Amino acid sequence: MIQSTTPPKKRGRPSKTGLKRLQHCVYSIHYHIVFTTKYRRPVITDEMLSFIQETTATLTRNWSGELLEFNGEPDHVHLLISAPPNLDLSLFVGNVKTITSKMVRKRFARHVRKYYWKPFFWNPSYCVISTGGAQIEVIRKYIESQGQTSDLTPP
Repeated sequence: MIQSTTPPKKRGRPSKTGLKRLQHCVYSIHYHIVFTTKYRRPVITDEMLSFIQETTATLTRNWSGELLEFNGEPDHVHLLISAPPNLDLSLFVGNVKTITSKMVRKRFARHVRKYYWKPFFWNPSYCVISTGGAQIEVIRKYIESQGQTSDLTPP
C-alpha cells in the first residue's frame, strides 16, 4: 500500500464547465513538474517508468489531485497534474519523490545499485511550472513526445 504523509482531502468535483469545485471555490489548476535522477544518471528503464507512473498516480489521488500525463527518459520524468488550491506543492513533491525513490530502490535494487551505491534516486531539486500561460493540450503533447527519439533502456 502506498502511503502519503498527509491524510486524503476532499476531492474536487467537476462542474459542467470542466472546472472543479470545493466547498467554497471553483478551480482549474495544473502543474508541469519535472524530476531528474541524482547526477542525471540514465537509470530509468521502461519497466521502472511504468512503475513510477502507477505509484505517482496513486499518490496524486491521495493528495486529492489527478495525474493527467506522465512520461520520461532515462534521466528524468515529467508529470502533468491537476491539483486543488489547498495543495501544499512542496510537501506533495517531497512526498512523491521520497516514496517513489524508496519503492524504486526496493523493487529494482539490483539495477539501481549499478548507478548508486548510497540510497539515492532523485536529485533533491525539481522544476515546477504552472500551466496557465499555455494550453493544456500543448503541454500534454510535449510530455507525450518525451522518449520518442530514444528508448528508455540504458546502455
